[in-house]
Amino acid sequence: MGEASRTSEARRDAVFGRWVVFSPARSRRPTDLKSHNPTNPSPAPGAEAAPKPSCPFCAGRESECAPQIFRVPPEDALPWRIRVIENLYPALRRDVEPPEGGGGEAEAAELPGELAVRGFGFHDVVIETPRHDVRLWDLEAEGVREVLLAYAARVRQLGEHPAVKYVQVFKNHGASAGASMAHSHSQMLGTPFVPPSVKSRFNCMKEVFDKSGNCSLCEISSKDILISETPNFSAIVPFAASYPFEIWIIPRQHLSYFHEIDQDKVMHYKCFQATDMFPAGTRSWVSVEANAAKVV
Repeated sequence: MGEASRTSEARRDAVFGRWVVFSPARSRRPTDLKSHNPTNPSPAPGAEAAPKPSCPFCAGRESECAPQIFRVPPEDALPWRIRVIENLYPALRRDVEPPEGGGGEAEAAELPGELAVRGFGFHDVVIETPRHDVRLWDLEAEGVREVLLAYAARVRQLGEHPAVKYVQVFKNHGASAGASMAHSHSQMLGTPFVPPSVKSRFNCMKEVFDKSGNCSLCEISSKDILISETPNFSAIVPFAASYPFEIWIIPRQHLSYFHEIDQDKVMHYKCFQATDMFPAGTRSWVSVEANAAKVV
């Protein structure tokens, strides 16, 4: 097999202008999900869901994982509650040279049509709990808050890299949604390009602002789409939802970046209980979508 076929690559097609990451390494991921029934993916804590002997995300098996980036709490003498680690089977690789010119977006804009660049980027895993039988929505509010603050901390770190233009946090739950490990975790990607769908959203919101002087998100006020509301956040069903059970959680204070949010205001409540809101089975959601500080 040639070197090109073994290396991650980001390709832009000539029809939609979208970027797609091709990564042979992802096919080598281990899994403990494919042979399990997904209809009950979230057993209650302690309900016949003992840690799997082969799960590298469980406490005590840290040596089987890729290198750690940071942990919560940071003191090694204390048991960890959250670990942020490199992905052992990354879609994008941090050990290859970034595209020329930093992120390469300016150069890419001048080259129409199909384009392939080295698969540079960052792909991390956020292990949300040391327990195999606990899911993100099983955590107390403070535990969820710590996970969100870990996202924000890593976004800030990635934003310092000159080639990173966009950071996305996502969570797949269940084998059908793309998850390969049952242990509760989420993932983070730092890419040298901004996806066209994100640019389109920015441009649309900028157009509204230029014409009205108002922020599209700040102006959302219809009670018909409101699910839950607190002094700091609103959870809504978007007016033109693109898939079933789509929910947006919006800070009521105008903010441009997720990672700049006031830490004291993050998750002093549970906006909704995910297991109550979604049907049984598998699901995939974007939990946070955040741009590194250099995105305009």
